[in-house]
Amino acid sequence: MKRLAPLRFKPARDSAFRRELHAGAEQVLREQGGHRFADAWLHAKCAALALLALACYTAALRSAGALPFTLWFAASLFAAMLLAMNWLHDGAHHALFRSQRLNRMAVRIAGIAVGIDTHFWTIRHVHFHHTYANIDGYDLDIEPNPFLRQTPFQAWAPQYRYQHLYWPLVAALSLPYLAWYSDWADCFGATQAGMHGRAGWRGKVAFLGWKLAHVLAVFVLPLCALHGTAINWLVVPGAYLLGQMLASCFLVATILGTHWAEVEFFQPGQDGQMPHDWYQHAFRTACDWTPRPRWLGYLMGGLNHHLTHHLFPTYSHRHYPALAALVAALAARHQLGYRNLGYRQLFTSQQTFLKSMGRDPGAGAAGK
Repeated sequence: MKRLAPLRFKPARDSAFRRELHAGAEQVLREQGGHRFADAWLHAKCAALALLALACYTAALRSAGALPFTLWFAASLFAAMLLAMNWLHDGAHHALFRSQRLNRMAVRIAGIAVGIDTHFWTIRHVHFHHTYANIDGYDLDIEPNPFLRQTPFQAWAPQYRYQHLYWPLVAALSLPYLAWYSDWADCFGATQAGMHGRAGWRGKVAFLGWKLAHVLAVFVLPLCALHGTAINWLVVPGAYLLGQMLASCFLVATILGTHWAEVEFFQPGQDGQMPHDWYQHAFRTACDWTPRPRWLGYLMGGLNHHLTHHLFPTYSHRHYPALAALVAALAARHQLGYRNLGYRQLFTSQQTFLKSMGRDPGAGAAGK
């Protein structure tokens, strides 16, 4: 596998939109505590989510029956995903603490609960997806696979005709796939993320250590707790898979459409030059959406403000509502396509996109 060469966007240094956007963001910071990092309220929310996950986990270990164990254990994994959406995500973008060391530590701790290697996930998410959103071959979130066709540049296969129907199953299996296949491929250098990540035996030892911590938490300790009870040991991996699938489906269903709903996809030319600047690219490849009730956005770590997050990746999500209002106002002034959808509209656009990508692109040409 060849290491990808960086792409070049048109310079935005003289962009009036960029100047006004950053000036407005500075004003938002002055009004909301003077810094871009998390505040005491956000840390309290994350602490509450961590305690919720721990309480559900403890209840599972103390359960006397298979059904209560399964429900509590799955609930603990779902709560861990909510913590990851609020804490891990901000930490990966260095938006949680001023200290980079504390950010890395927070990300690692949250990663143990959800099972992903956060070193490689950060490379995939921050360095590839955020830099090259919806660019074929560069955005690792839309890599070709046998289950979803996500760009018009990817090869077509007959099963894609039904991807608008089976995509929830793909969404549910995304987290287990990432934790138990993709991470390992990254670690052993079989992917672009692996080629850009840690190298040598020290990196592999660190990877194995964090994976072992996850195995101890979700398999070894529960099996020890259930030893001597009437609960079959197979309930543990079953409850684990159920919890991961529920958490994964919730995450993917709430954010993936933001890069599918009436957006554009790009394929870089030989010169590696993109036809627009990075800010224009963000508007052409993402959107915001508003959940009902609105407090769901707070619970999800503000990821419904997805375009806003792409424009301000290093800002804590506590700033997103104010920043989204700023983006909407400036976009209207500079004739940029800002969209803030309801979830029904987001879902409808997502289905339209999956159906369009599922059609055989050669069928029309063959009929002529």
